[in-house]
Amino acid sequence: MPGNSFGDAFRITTFGESHGPGVGVIIDGCPPRLPLAVEEIQRELDRRRPGQSAITTQRREADQVEILSGMHEGLTLGTPLAMLVRNQDMRSGDYEEMKTKFRPSHADYTYKAKYGIRAWQGGGRASARETIGRVAAGVVARKVLAGVDVVAWVERVADIEAAVDATKVTRDAVDANIARCPDAPTAEKMIARIDEARKAGDSLGGVVAAVARGVPAGLGEPVFDKLEADLAKAMLSLPAAKGFEIGSGFGGTFLTGSQHNDPFYDGGGRVRTRSNRSGGVQGGISNGEDITVRVAFKPTATILKEQETVDEDGHDTTIKGRGRHDPCVLPRAIPIVEAMLALVLADHFIRQRGQCGV
Repeated sequence: MPGNSFGDAFRITTFGESHGPGVGVIIDGCPPRLPLAVEEIQRELDRRRPGQSAITTQRREADQVEILSGMHEGLTLGTPLAMLVRNQDMRSGDYEEMKTKFRPSHADYTYKAKYGIRAWQGGGRASARETIGRVAAGVVARKVLAGVDVVAWVERVADIEAAVDATKVTRDAVDANIARCPDAPTAEKMIARIDEARKAGDSLGGVVAAVARGVPAGLGEPVFDKLEADLAKAMLSLPAAKGFEIGSGFGGTFLTGSQHNDPFYDGGGRVRTRSNRSGGVQGGISNGEDITVRVAFKPTATILKEQETVDEDGHDTTIKGRGRHDPCVLPRAIPIVEAMLALVLADHFIRQRGQCGV
């Protein structure tokens, strides 16, 4: 099964299934002598873990991380850095019906069609528990990116949207409520709508926005490894992700060139732009402005309503989701989006340093 690794100079490989013994990550290309503490990784995993609020899955996992290799006396060695989180609160019986039936819009059928076998308990590798490794690796990526500030937030749930200034949003404001929306009045509406869907056995989608501030100019490799191309791959590799935008995104198509262009000016010895419709990337290379992205997430595929489906023998039947699932993935997706943004930037930072020495 290829496709479990991401990155070039800073490369991660995640492993494990939802209901297996554990999940984790191996980081290859981690620079030596980076100070790293288990507590730093644990803080980010706590932002991602299940059971953290009334509007997330009630699976109870402590998600305690163990560093297995690549560290000595609090510093990275430069050797492969391996981290593991052991699964504890599995209820495989909740998935017994899924052993022979395919959940609509889930990965059950496609995994079976591709491999001829699937880990039906909890979705196996298709489960969002795989992202634990990404979040853990994202902490290390931030160490590589000293001086770069990465923040993500829930911008929209269904049709409830928050107007947020990406240049000013802070992590404290994002984490101030369980919706992870920095606009408190809008967050309350989001929470109510998610709870309404949860009680109805249904789910909701929406949009996560993210910004990276302090990114140096020069990151990105034309032609096929453009920075925004790698960012798009990173975000669209996330479970439930269905769309990606950078800068003006699809909204920019309504503008003329004269309206959309970002004029340059001398910002005291540094080239700046007066607007940032490019989202901090031009020609596939960072220009030193804030990198702004948006990721669309579909409604959670597993719902507690009866739906039409087929079984593995092709017989028409119905299925009703059981177990513990997020009625909306967005609040828990925040640290995952931040991690993927940091991983892409760290990879390109190391590549730039190796290629150009800066």
